[in-house]
Amino acid sequence: MLQAKVNDKNTFSITKDGDQLCINEQAVNWDEQWQPNGMISILYNNKSYTAVIEGVDKKNKEVSLAIKGRTYKVAIKEPIDQLLSSMGMDLKAMQKAEPVKAPMPGLVLRVLVEPGQQINKGDGLLILEAMKMENILKAGNSATVKAIKVAERTAVEKGAILIELE
Repeated sequence: MLQAKVNDKNTFSITKDGDQLCINEQAVNWDEQWQPNGMISILYNNKSYTAVIEGVDKKNKEVSLAIKGRTYKVAIKEPIDQLLSSMGMDLKAMQKAEPVKAPMPGLVLRVLVEPGQQINKGDGLLILEAMKMENILKAGNSATVKAIKVAERTAVEKGAILIELE
């Protein structure tokens, strides 16, 4: 059984027995055809829909779909994800936070965080000047700043570890 959470609100359980699809234990009439142009033609309970995949995040098991001008973010939990969650374990929380590395050679102008600080995805961490442009390096995921490995006004090479996260 899969669980699908749509727009962080509605959760659905999805099972398939042979050709029969069930959503929340209710049998549904479902058929989909993948089109060469990337669109999906869906027949759901005798109504026709066209869906466009706007984005796929394999790591977080999320898909963004556009249907009739509305965007739907669908997060999928497979049986292993559900089992770990029921045991109080979460794969996303258990994933090791990757260190922040310099994407190019440059000069560290300012460090915007400090050790022990909680950060969220998208938070600014550091300002790196490269080719006379200021670049704000942002957090890819929520984490805690473990250590700052570089000082302000220091030149760094591409790939140098700037901030360690946990």
